[in-house]
Amino acid sequence: GDVSNANYSAVSNGQSNHTETIQIYYDSSVISFQELLEVFMFAAHDPTQLNRQGPDIGRQYRSSIFYHNLEQKKMVDELFVKIKDQKTFSKPVVTEVIRYSTFYPAEDYHQNYYDLNPNNPYIQGVAVPKVKKFEIKYKPLLKVK
Repeated sequence: GDVSNANYSAVSNGQSNHTETIQIYYDSSVISFQELLEVFMFAAHDPTQLNRQGPDIGRQYRSSIFYHNLEQKKMVDELFVKIKDQKTFSKPVVTEVIRYSTFYPAEDYHQNYYDLNPNNPYIQGVAVPKVKKFEIKYKPLLKVK
């Protein structure tokens, strides 16, 4: 984004040029970066929607992957070539690939929103179907409780 003090109001109004995103910390001995990419591209969202995700419209909802090193960038590029060659999607992938620089955590009331607001209409209508899609397509990646 363009401002160093990103906050929900500025981001959600499209005033900051930031992207709403998550930062993932993972153990590569448990799940690989490649697997995370595949979940993102094939279950978490629609990489062919420009400046939106479902009902959320605006540049702040654009599809983006932030890579931390050239090896990650190479994996993203290779996956994009594979998707294009195999004609995986009926429309072009518009996901931006951006070098990671700074991450601004959301305000506390946005943390763990899915778990803390299970009956919220947005959670029920948008998030739950994505979680169910993940549970079907990527069941082997689920933690055993």
